[in-house]
Amino acid sequence: MPAACRLRRRGDAWHRRRDASFAAGSAGVAWAATGGLPGGPFTAHMTQHLIVGMVAPLLLVLGRPLTLALRVLAPGTPRRALLALVRSRLVGWLLFPPLAALLNAAGLWVLYRTQLFAGMSHEPWLHALVHAHVLAVGLLFAFAVCQLEPVARRWSIGVRGASLLAAGAAHAVLAKTLYATPPPGTAFAAADVHAGAQLMYYGGDLVEAALATVVAVSWYRATGRAEAHRRRRTADHGPLPVASNGL
Repeated sequence: MPAACRLRRRGDAWHRRRDASFAAGSAGVAWAATGGLPGGPFTAHMTQHLIVGMVAPLLLVLGRPLTLALRVLAPGTPRRALLALVRSRLVGWLLFPPLAALLNAAGLWVLYRTQLFAGMSHEPWLHALVHAHVLAVGLLFAFAVCQLEPVARRWSIGVRGASLLAAGAAHAVLAKTLYATPPPGTAFAAADVHAGAQLMYYGGDLVEAALATVVAVSWYRATGRAEAHRRRRTADHGPLPVASNGL
C-alpha cells in the first residue's frame, strides 16, 4: 500500500503481512461484488455473504488501517480530526462489542427472515445497499471484537468473548432456520437452499474461530507486555517492602 511504503521509506517498521491482509480483504470484496461465484443462486449468494460480511472484514481489520493512517498523517488538522472521530462518544458506543454483535446479527435476521431478500433480486440499488450494510456491520463487529486499533475505550476479553459467542450462536440458529425454510418470497431449489445454509453454518464457524484466535493472541500479548513491564519495574526499584505485622 502507498501509505505503508511511505512509512518504510522514512525508516519506520510496518509488517508486510498487514499489507497482504488488507489487500486480500479488498480483493475479496471486489471479487464477491463482480466475480462469478460457484453453486446455485442461493449458494452463490451465501458465498458472497461470507466473503463480504465475515472474511473480508476480518482481513481488513488485521491490516490495521486506522493505525497506519495515524502513523502516516503529519501533525495537523486531518490527524486531529481523525483522532477526534475515533475517540468520540458515538464511535465509542458503536464499538461496544455487545452492540456491534446485535447490529450484525439483527441485520442478517431481517435480511433472511423477511421479504427484504426477495426484494433484492428485483431492485439493483437495494442489492447494493444491502451488501454495503453487510460489509459495514461486519467491519464494525470485527473492529469491536478484535480491538487492535488505538481507540479510547478498551473492553475486556470477557465482554468481547461473550459478544463473539452470542453473535456466533445467532448466526448458527439463523443458518439452521434457513436449512428448514428458505427466505420468504423466494423459490430456490431445496438442494440449493440446503447447500447455502450449510455453507453459512460451517463457514461462519470457521471465521468465528479465526476471530476468537485473534482475540486470544492479542490478549496473550497484552498480558505478556504487562508482565514484562512489571518485571522491569521490579528490577529497577527492587522488590516492594513487606509490611510488618507487629510481631
